[in-house]
Amino acid sequence: MMRIGGHFHSDNPLEDAVACGAQTAQFFLGDPQGWKGPVIPGGDPAALADAYATAGVDIYIHAPYVINVASTNNRIRIPSRKLLDQQLKAAAAIGAKGLIVHGGHVTGDIDPAQGVANWVKAMQQIERPLPMLIENTAGGNGAMARSLDAIARLWDAVSAAADGGGEVGFCLDTCHANSAGIDLADAVDRVKAITGRIDLVHCNNSRDEFGSGADRHANFDAGTIDPQALLAVVRAAGAPVVCETPEPGLAADIAWLRDQT
Repeated sequence: MMRIGGHFHSDNPLEDAVACGAQTAQFFLGDPQGWKGPVIPGGDPAALADAYATAGVDIYIHAPYVINVASTNNRIRIPSRKLLDQQLKAAAAIGAKGLIVHGGHVTGDIDPAQGVANWVKAMQQIERPLPMLIENTAGGNGAMARSLDAIARLWDAVSAAADGGGEVGFCLDTCHANSAGIDLADAVDRVKAITGRIDLVHCNNSRDEFGSGADRHANFDAGTIDPQALLAVVRAAGAPVVCETPEPGLAADIAWLRDQT
């Protein structure tokens, strides 16, 4: 049975997850826009892991948005590696199933190959005590994981660098794919042809049109993507699901998806 849940922004994600019947709970370990190290809710990793296990809710941690290990700017790349390392260790300590991180980007006229090379260096330096799931992104000409071609280039390099050094997986975001101009009708097949796997689906509708490059999530009944297309992606992927749609409609989105699958 497919495990479906959401991203919860409150101080008690487990309480919110249980209240809406979620089987997965994604949350941040601190400020998603800040560089400070992770903060364990309640301060006791083992107790937190036990609480989620008892409730039957799987944990997924989303890394801070500021992380960009592809950057050629030392003031961004080096702190990004450090913070990603900290986040991976903290997520493992609380029994998370995976840590989701964006592919990042390079700026200006910098060759994206340099960003890929920086990813390889990060893979060689950072321990991965749990699966690190690279997520596709919605926009940016220098993005490492926007188009299918870019995803393939990054995946080939990262998976080779990860050989024997901890698991790397893929998180498919439906809003991001749609905004990047990837047709959802065959997105799962085309991604799996590159990665061989989809470990998590971020099932989100989009406020913007196909190919817009905009990352603005919408509830299932309020976006530009046909909800049936979202459902088809979830069914085809066969992976756990996290809905990152806006409140107060998140619980309804989770319930609808659960009922349909």
